[in-house]
Amino acid sequence: MSDFWDKTSVWVATGMGLGLVSPAPGTVGGLWGLPLAWAIGQLPSLEARGIAILLVGLVGVAICWRAARALGGGKDPQVIVLDEIAALPIVYLGVGQMNPSTWLIGWMLFRVFDITKPPPARQVERLPGGWGIMADDFVAAGFAWAVLYWVGPWC
Repeated sequence: MSDFWDKTSVWVATGMGLGLVSPAPGTVGGLWGLPLAWAIGQLPSLEARGIAILLVGLVGVAICWRAARALGGGKDPQVIVLDEIAALPIVYLGVGQMNPSTWLIGWMLFRVFDITKPPPARQVERLPGGWGIMADDFVAAGFAWAVLYWVGPWC
């Protein structure tokens, strides 16, 4: 890890070091996704929010790919938490009224789906490079979104 961009990628991909927390680096480091979700939620339209999530995801693919290589080339190093951070805004996309219980339930649902990796999350994790690192979290966020969207009115 000698080059500036490798070090920067690792720093960003580990959530400024929170991904180095053990145990449960994805749970702890992924908390950075909450302020990101809030910020994206402030955009004026659902379309703008969707575009922002897509852009964060695409940039995340490149950063995670570079960070994984710099960390020794592992398929999806646990210390990389940018995938959790980037995917979390999906959970709250268009959900409606946000309150502390909605934030907590959405985050918990995301963690459950990210940890259990129901199909097709486990399968897309096998995609090459940063795509596989990011894709399973985006699928998990989609599952969490569907459940939160359904239960949201009761939160």
